[in-house]
Amino acid sequence: MTATATPSAPSGAAPTSTSTSPRRAGRGLRVGFWVAIVLVGTVLAVLTAVVGRTGPGQAPLDPTSATSSGAKALVRVLEQQGTDVRIVDRADRIGDGTVFVDDEQGVLDRGVARRIARQADHVVLVSTAPATLEAFGLDVEPVTQVGGDDTVSTASCAIPAAAGAERVTLGGTGYAVPDGGRAPTGTDLCAPSGSGGDRAYGLVRTATPAGDVTLVGTTAAFRNDTITTAGNAALALGLLGDDATLTWYTPIPGTSDAAPTLGSLAPPWVPSALVLLGLVAVAAAVWRGRRLGPLVVERMPVVVRAAETTEGRARLAARTGDRTHALDTLRIAALRRTARRLGLPRSAHVDDVVRAAARATGIPDRRVGAVLVGGPATDDRALTAGAAALDDLERAVLAATTGAQQTDRDHRGARP
Repeated sequence: MTATATPSAPSGAAPTSTSTSPRRAGRGLRVGFWVAIVLVGTVLAVLTAVVGRTGPGQAPLDPTSATSSGAKALVRVLEQQGTDVRIVDRADRIGDGTVFVDDEQGVLDRGVARRIARQADHVVLVSTAPATLEAFGLDVEPVTQVGGDDTVSTASCAIPAAAGAERVTLGGTGYAVPDGGRAPTGTDLCAPSGSGGDRAYGLVRTATPAGDVTLVGTTAAFRNDTITTAGNAALALGLLGDDATLTWYTPIPGTSDAAPTLGSLAPPWVPSALVLLGLVAVAAAVWRGRRLGPLVVERMPVVVRAAETTEGRARLAARTGDRTHALDTLRIAALRRTARRLGLPRSAHVDDVVRAAARATGIPDRRVGAVLVGGPATDDRALTAGAAALDDLERAVLAATTGAQQTDRDHRGARP
């Protein structure tokens, strides 16, 4: 039988699997990193959209919500008393009778608000949007948020429903006449909070082209958790239950009844273009990120000796006439050599080196400091004198240290 010998790889060549496997592993890690970044960003965007979306059952004063901030209890009582409650989200569905406009999100269009004011006999409004207040003819502005369960007397209020309630909870929004002026003729202010210039009112009523509008800042009177407090129920039923029909209108953002926003004014292709630009940015990041890798040490084609570098710097200093920089370079080198000669660490302060050199040589600290850390060299004579002083100091330090070492060796040799 004939044995076939397998040719061996050259001694200087590394196996292919050994050289390529780390490279493939590194590339896989980089790709996996960017994929993880994209996935995490997508998940966060989805979670933000889900959490930020407010469903109809979660809005404050939702007539179908049984939560503490909802108003389902009020709707139930109104229906039990014979009031036909119609819950709508479009202004063209508003019928006869009292209209409750819940614009707490401040999205109602000014034109829609004016149309409601011209058509509805009695309007009960919850809003803090200046455009909506102006459209209904309310010359007030929101000035404060009132919290807690404090109540206030409304027995003397000109609004019949508030006077019948006698006392209501203040929780909600406080309104005041702009610039601290007096209320216009025909406008009634009730449920005050604060005092002096900080006084605000929780109920405001004024006339409209079709009848009247009552602005309710004391929204705690309608909530499920506080409607049974004080006279809140009497106020809510008095405002909303006078007519046989109550239209509960809540405008929704993005509909025809909502005021235009920047997003709605933009062309329809803008969202798609933004999404495309985002994908392009992510793709560019992944594309450019793959080029990043470990630093590569490149060998210089020419080796520059330290002596040539020093000589080149010296020529530059001589050409510019920077004598102080040249002398400082000599001082720094002398400081390092002196510290090393005296056994001081590289991190030793200049003052420590000066004191150690003064103790070793017997020269006063001030003179040593003037040599190692002196002033500027104004001319060639000062530069030459400074360099000579550095040489003298280094020779003195060398003599002091070598003399001490020689004396120690002589003493050790003289011992029996």
